[in-house]
Amino acid sequence: MSEHAEPSQPYATLDPNCVLGALESLGLRPDGRFLALNSYENRVYQIWIEEDAPLVAKFYRPARWSDAAIREEHAFACELAGHEIPVCAPLVLNGETLHEFGGFRFAVYPRRGGRAPELDDSKVLEWIGRFLGRIHAVGATRLFEYRPALDIASFGEEPREYLLANDFLPPELLTPWRAIVDMALDGVRRAFERAGDVRSIRLHGDCHPGNILWSPDGPHFVDLDDCRSGPAVQDLWMLLSGERDAQQRQLIDVLTGYEDFAKFDPRELHLIEALRTLRLIHYSAWIARRWNDPAFPAAFPWFNTQRYWEERVLELREQVAAMDEAPLVV
Repeated sequence: MSEHAEPSQPYATLDPNCVLGALESLGLRPDGRFLALNSYENRVYQIWIEEDAPLVAKFYRPARWSDAAIREEHAFACELAGHEIPVCAPLVLNGETLHEFGGFRFAVYPRRGGRAPELDDSKVLEWIGRFLGRIHAVGATRLFEYRPALDIASFGEEPREYLLANDFLPPELLTPWRAIVDMALDGVRRAFERAGDVRSIRLHGDCHPGNILWSPDGPHFVDLDDCRSGPAVQDLWMLLSGERDAQQRQLIDVLTGYEDFAKFDPRELHLIEALRTLRLIHYSAWIARRWNDPAFPAAFPWFNTQRYWEERVLELREQVAAMDEAPLVV
């Protein structure tokens, strides 16, 4: 995610005429109907097309990614789709996947339906694991050139500094929050040291259950907007939830399918709670950076309240303890 604050109301000029005009500029014929889909970082719309199936258009947040980074995302999605991996890849229209209209960069995708996967079903987890193994087998063939890496600096240290520098914390919680974040980042560093020199590969990067759609044919993966380089376990740990025993069972189910196609390095298990900790710190800074976008106060009204920051302090205390526990096993 972007490391800087953004201008106020970045999507102010993205009105219906702009949305429909963007598709018309590619020779498509929208019939005038469109539906805003659930997305905060970008603006995503399902758009009905005359005498054809509806399409999905994603309008990228201005200044977040370079053109080269977006094209690398698209190339990765198309590469995976070329290996018959069920990833929603952008359509190539007029020889391009990335387009511009009205000052916005956008891409067009086929519409994919589905429901949330049932992660309490061992067969579902194994099925997802097989496709993640295939994604990582392709992702391991080379690294990204323009996409960022998942590291402590960009996901932990810089978000900490941003929140402190921009006065988001209540004065009475500033000292306890800063202290627990520093303790948490020390724990993250120790976890990475215990894991050692694990391999970095191209990842989905944000493989939470909301980015996996389930259909009768199994899972398909959407929204590679956060794809980046990092350890393979980044795409696995968000599938694990509940108490330790439950997470242990879930991990075994995922890896049963995963290791049919890719070898998992068990040293990466030291990183699960560390990566969870980095995501928690990064998430608060992400909302803070987007606070000028009217969609964010409406979607996250509880952010920046006294209770919000009190809960973050407690949450990070739990993570400090979790990172000192023995990792899950395989």
